[in-house]
Amino acid sequence: MTDAKNADLRRRTAEQLPLAFTHDPASGRDDLLVADPLTAAVRIVDSWPHWPSPVVILAGPVGSGKSHLASIWAERCGATSIHPVAGSNAAIAAANGPIVFEDVDRLGFDDTELFHVINSARENGTSLLMTTRLWPMSWPVTLPDLRSRLKAATVVEIGEPDEELLSQVIVKLFADRQLYIDDKLVLYIVNRMERSLNAAQLIVDRLDRLALGRGTRITRLLAAEVLNELGSSDQPG
Repeated sequence: MTDAKNADLRRRTAEQLPLAFTHDPASGRDDLLVADPLTAAVRIVDSWPHWPSPVVILAGPVGSGKSHLASIWAERCGATSIHPVAGSNAAIAAANGPIVFEDVDRLGFDDTELFHVINSARENGTSLLMTTRLWPMSWPVTLPDLRSRLKAATVVEIGEPDEELLSQVIVKLFADRQLYIDDKLVLYIVNRMERSLNAAQLIVDRLDRLALGRGTRITRLLAAEVLNELGSSDQPG
């Protein structure tokens, strides 16, 4: 076997080894990166308990920061996580304090149970925060009373992340791993990646793993390989 083949085999074997390292992403309020797409959502979370209505819905694409905000809010007010399906007793939880229901459009719900949850929150002076990729008008609601309750909720849209926010997020994700990369490399990645926070997470994670597996620095060449692997554009967007 040639030296080149041996090197390639060692590289591939190293990449397949389970990593002994972990990182702890900073996810508190002080670690939240605030830019225009997130401003309204951050403002509503920070303004609790002085909400305009007992029910607030954060709507935005995958990886837009909904879960981070929901986590911050839940920690601040001691909210209980619920999934309002038949027999879940979610309405009882709503009577006892703030509740959070994440990924509404993905997990689904029972119309009657969610209706009772909202009523319980209203009657007992508590709060309900929901996160979703789709606006409530697109949810498959058949119960007219629930539809009416949802229309009265405060809906806050989280926009697609812009270049500034993506750059900040990438820097933060690397910092969470005790890694610091050149601003030019950050810009190179941002200009060629999918415009989502989820994509930023995937790219940073893959770069970190490859660099560790190969024992190399994170370079533009490595970034180009990862972007190509994940299907990102080779041309600036």
